[in-house]
Amino acid sequence: MDSLKEDQSDTQAIDNINEDAQNIREKEDTEKDMAPPVGNSIHRSGSRPQLDLSGAAIQGNFEERDPTILLPNQSDDISHLALDIGGSLIKLVYFSRHEDRAVNDKRKMSTKERFGVTNGNRRSFPILGGRLHFVKFETTKINECLEFIHSKQLHRGDNDNAVIKATGGGAYKFADLFKEKLGVVIDKEDEMNCLVSGANFLLKVAIRHEAFTHKEGHKEFVQIDHNDMYPYLLVNIGSGVSLIKVDGDGKFQRVSGTNVGGGTYWGLGKLLTKCKSFDELLELSQRGDNSSVDMLVGDIYGGLDYSKIGLSASTIASSFGKVISENKEIEDYRPEDISLSLLRMISYNIGQISYLTALQLGIKRIFFGGFFIRGHAYTMDTISFAIKFWSKGGAEAMFLRHEGFLGALGAFMSYEKHGLDDLMVHQLVERFPMGAPYTGGKIHGPPLGDLNEKISWMEKFVRKGIKITAPVPMASPRTTGLGGFEAPSSKGDALRCDESNLNVGVLHLVPSLEVFPLLADPKTYEPNTIDLADPNELEYWFTVLSEHLPDLVDKAVASEGGTDDARRRGDAFARAFSAHLARLMEEPAAYGKLGLANLLELREECLREFNFFDAYSTIKQRENEASLAVLPDLLMELDSMSEETRLLTLIEGVLAANIFDWGSRACVDLYHKGTIIEIYRMSRKKMQRPWRVDDFDAFKERMGFGDKKPSFRHKRALLFVDNSGADVVLGMLPLARELLRRGTEVVLVANSLPALNDVTAMELPEIVAEAAKHCDILRRAAEAGGLLMDAMINTQDNPGEKLSSTPLMVVENGCGSPCIDLRQVSSELAAVAKDADLVILEGMGRALHTNYNARFRCDALKLAMVKNQRLAEKLIKGNIYDCVCRYEPAS
Repeated sequence: MDSLKEDQSDTQAIDNINEDAQNIREKEDTEKDMAPPVGNSIHRSGSRPQLDLSGAAIQGNFEERDPTILLPNQSDDISHLALDIGGSLIKLVYFSRHEDRAVNDKRKMSTKERFGVTNGNRRSFPILGGRLHFVKFETTKINECLEFIHSKQLHRGDNDNAVIKATGGGAYKFADLFKEKLGVVIDKEDEMNCLVSGANFLLKVAIRHEAFTHKEGHKEFVQIDHNDMYPYLLVNIGSGVSLIKVDGDGKFQRVSGTNVGGGTYWGLGKLLTKCKSFDELLELSQRGDNSSVDMLVGDIYGGLDYSKIGLSASTIASSFGKVISENKEIEDYRPEDISLSLLRMISYNIGQISYLTALQLGIKRIFFGGFFIRGHAYTMDTISFAIKFWSKGGAEAMFLRHEGFLGALGAFMSYEKHGLDDLMVHQLVERFPMGAPYTGGKIHGPPLGDLNEKISWMEKFVRKGIKITAPVPMASPRTTGLGGFEAPSSKGDALRCDESNLNVGVLHLVPSLEVFPLLADPKTYEPNTIDLADPNELEYWFTVLSEHLPDLVDKAVASEGGTDDARRRGDAFARAFSAHLARLMEEPAAYGKLGLANLLELREECLREFNFFDAYSTIKQRENEASLAVLPDLLMELDSMSEETRLLTLIEGVLAANIFDWGSRACVDLYHKGTIIEIYRMSRKKMQRPWRVDDFDAFKERMGFGDKKPSFRHKRALLFVDNSGADVVLGMLPLARELLRRGTEVVLVANSLPALNDVTAMELPEIVAEAAKHCDILRRAAEAGGLLMDAMINTQDNPGEKLSSTPLMVVENGCGSPCIDLRQVSSELAAVAKDADLVILEGMGRALHTNYNARFRCDALKLAMVKNQRLAEKLIKGNIYDCVCRYEPAS
């Protein structure tokens, strides 16, 4: 599919979420929950078993900052649970074996295919590996944590002497409780060592969207060069503050600190405001005005700046200094103002000490983390302001999305003996499942388990009966909405935007992903063409996604037979995806740097989360059959042309056939006006040059046509295909046939998993086999490429005819999205790409929404019909149905 195209013209408050979530869990099958996860045979002993971290990847929610990590190369023999037990929170990192059996079943994979056995050149690598999950519990509710560990059998080993790595003061305090309740021994790891180890892991593997700055409520993600990241200053703000200079793996020193930290803020705040929790105190600060208690420079100088030394009138001269001159009691001051004054006083001092320490040591990078941060926007803003103020803009405060889990992650790393150095950013995939209902440091309940539990959660906490067809509104700072649903709290206030019930992210470690080797400069490559940092652009595409949602749900439910279970799952998917959209509307950087490709991938992941694996399967099959029926006539027509005329007709055919897209409202409307063949022929007739972007003549010359007619042919071409039906059958297959005829090896690159009506690598061999029945060129090439080894094809060829040495191959691209990020492609694709000298990207998703500005080390041709008016205007200053034929010679 071509992502999203044509213009298409807040949830129930959760006050007692912890209790309600537990009620949901109790309804589930206890025996099922108690069963150990499939494939997990865990070794526990006093020794440190090896943990294979090669190929780690992220899967999870950015705002909740703590995504899961997938470990695909990890063997079953591991210790897979580590904890950081602090005074207020228990942070838990655990490993789960990853084998997506549901996806395998839906794709009808054979046993051989599931385990990566080659069938000629059609190799399907297995969906296997592991994930690192990140979970929080309040320390006062440690029994819930113990129950969770027991329910998932995370403590079970192969012997009676199970050992769990843990750090933090609670590792000592609760050691006997873990032994009594779970029968495990707590192996205590040094807290500071774990903290640094966790930070190094996150920074060294350069997980994208891990480090960020935070200024005036705006997140900006920073890519850290892992070859130049040392030394850095790690400021851990817990009850007190430790400043740690990190020089490398295992090389660190506590260089300074202060006893004025998070504990100071909480302690004084509790005394002065009567708040019962740290989060309540932070809540108050958001509504405060510190000028009622702080003495400002303007109070001293009659409202004026002290410009001679660069102090504005609003600069705090003395925290709580105004109280001295006023005859008031504590009750006369607003708790909100006191909380804000405290927050600024402590944050500014921590910022000053941190900057001066970094200056003294000559350190450029300062990272902040710890209990005090907790992802609180105003806290990060305050620290950032302090660093900017004292450094006169020469330094920036940086934060880590996983900052709350550094200790637990470091404890988890202590299991491994080696392998961390092999971990690469392109092997980290971050996904965002609905699940654990806690956000912003608040823990509302245990993480959700199986699919039924997730559906129950969506049904229970999202008010029913509200249509999802309305576009997601732009929310004001004081309101929220999960997909257009209202979210009143029991107090009548709107649910805060950082309380939407999205799970922390999941880091998937996928060793089968590699960087596409033909990118001209992988370091500067940015897949997204559309900049969603523009609020108007963001709102537009969110509206398009929202308006497309009902039709997508209908297709998904129909693909599962329209059963009651399918309808229930479809409703849950709609609510879940609407919640994602609303969360991102309120904070676009909630899941990291946001591009249109990220939104489209999020939608497909959400569909799969609710067990919809191929919503358009029936439609795709019908359109493939209709297109294959007329392919022989098209090939005969093409064969009657001269080479030069045929090349133009082939490119016109690709552009014309690209009109078929179920992700485009305009194209969906066309389906009601004629058959697939009628629409294709109509589209071809309207192909008139020059196109809006027309580099055909340059491409034609490169192909050997023109005045000089040089003798040239490409050695291998990679054709990134788009939609099923006419798009691939009548567009890309004939183009592939022409390249084969010229002696160019052709590799058809298709999705690993379904996305709307996109054709997949699993479906292509069958399509090629059917097409080969009517074309000797395709048949011989497919046989040479190993695609027809198991196919029974009757042709009129001479049985002794020699096979062509030019193969036609099919590989999967490693993704399941309408777009493609070439920093993360399958190892299979990366391998065949090394010998390629031509890349053809077809369709809006792969050639326009992503990769339009990508440059390659080989010749590149980008072909697409624009099926969205706004995109046409923004990208090519044209109109809907304009065409793009962009040729770029090798960089």
